[in-house]
Amino acid sequence: MTLTLTELTAGMPIPYGGDRIAVVDEKLARAFRPGDALYVVQQTGALLHVPSDVRRAVTRQVDAAVEAFTALRAVPPDAIGAFFDEFASRLEEGWERIERANEADVARARGRGRSTTRLEVSGRVGEEMTAGLRGWARRVGGEGPAALSRPVGRVSHDGWDVTEVTAPLGVVAFVFEGRPNVLADAAGVVATGNTAVLRIGGDALGTAEAIRDLALAPALRASGLPEGTIGIVPVRDRSAGWALFSDPRLALAVTRGTGRAVMELSAVARQAGVPVSAHGTGGAWLVADAAADAARFSGAVEHSLDRKVCNTLNVAVVVRERAAELVPVLLEAADRAAASRAGVGARARIHVAEGSQQWVGAGEFATSIAVRRAQGDVTEPRADVLAVDGLSREWEWEGTPELALLVVAGLDEAITAVNRWSPQFVASLISEDPAAQERFRQSVNAPFVGDGFTRWVDGQYALDEPELGLSNWQSGRLLARGGVLTGATMTTRRLFAHQGSGDQHR
Repeated sequence: MTLTLTELTAGMPIPYGGDRIAVVDEKLARAFRPGDALYVVQQTGALLHVPSDVRRAVTRQVDAAVEAFTALRAVPPDAIGAFFDEFASRLEEGWERIERANEADVARARGRGRSTTRLEVSGRVGEEMTAGLRGWARRVGGEGPAALSRPVGRVSHDGWDVTEVTAPLGVVAFVFEGRPNVLADAAGVVATGNTAVLRIGGDALGTAEAIRDLALAPALRASGLPEGTIGIVPVRDRSAGWALFSDPRLALAVTRGTGRAVMELSAVARQAGVPVSAHGTGGAWLVADAAADAARFSGAVEHSLDRKVCNTLNVAVVVRERAAELVPVLLEAADRAAASRAGVGARARIHVAEGSQQWVGAGEFATSIAVRRAQGDVTEPRADVLAVDGLSREWEWEGTPELALLVVAGLDEAITAVNRWSPQFVASLISEDPAAQERFRQSVNAPFVGDGFTRWVDGQYALDEPELGLSNWQSGRLLARGGVLTGATMTTRRLFAHQGSGDQHR
């Protein structure tokens, strides 16, 4: 017998994880109404409440996306190519109004003491968005790699053959926190015949809605694509993400963010039987070994700290043999990055792993600096001592570059530290020794490995394709795909058999 949950009472036990119990508190019991939903995160017992009006708003968007996915099968590739061109042109035409909407979002977020690093858009962001959209137009309109049904393999038999081709995946759901520009990135799923529903973080919703109203929706209409091809959940409440990821009609759930929010969203999707692409903890690691070129190391540090995103330098590792020389180089390069963001005289914030203090001057620990945080400028120590297990923390900075320093005995110890404390995401080695580079690449457990600055890990920058998400290996390696998720990879496979006139019965 199946019953419907219509009320909660304080103290009500909720089983989870097979043998554990979560308890409903007074606040949740008072808030819950008939028609609401309750999800239980099986790893932690967290109780996630979704109000009925949020459920309805999300369901309407998924309904439209499911209907649009069916309709897209009859849409020719040139119409999809035209959509991307229209989207790019209308984005350019409406950019000033989009920037004004973004300014309002930024002001609102700052008033709440929220980070605006990923929220602010600029002319450069707009240019990158339109470039990505026009790139998709070329790929689709020209029957390029993103064509809706692309042959990928063929096996011939006596009198018959089997061809493997790409096919659209379905409805793809995205939850992005505070990044309005991802609306254009997510449009890439349409290049392979998919539809999308996005839940944009509340801080960025005004900007996202301006992009939708001024560019996305008109582009869909002008190109003849279904209105539900790309939808935005018009709800600021974060419970909209839980409601979206719990819909079993989704082909894939994509979430970007950090920490608990990503874990809970991923759990809700998996419990609903929805595959997940999740990027949680970020932060890149940069290692300088005994054969490091000091100038190359300096440049890599500076250019890996230009802004705070997931591939920004988070931990610098220097071998003991070169620490006296390279630690000052590191500090100077980080300070140059700080000055370029916050003005002349600005300095970076340094966390020195316990045991590495002797290579940082005592004066650095005694000095206070101005640090730009989401809530405003504050005074903090220039350098402090960090417990070694704190190296796993991603430094979420606003205007003042912030990173950790670890000094190790040699390259092998550096590799061990990367594999133990990093999110197993981006790892780079500065070394002029080819053997060391090869050992690093073979031994470090990360999907993105380089020999210079870390910010190259970006789909549009590295692969010329707007990126929908990056995956680390913190929760395991990925099956048969790279760590960059793009619209071109949003496919499944179909097999077509062609039989000649002879008898091919088994």
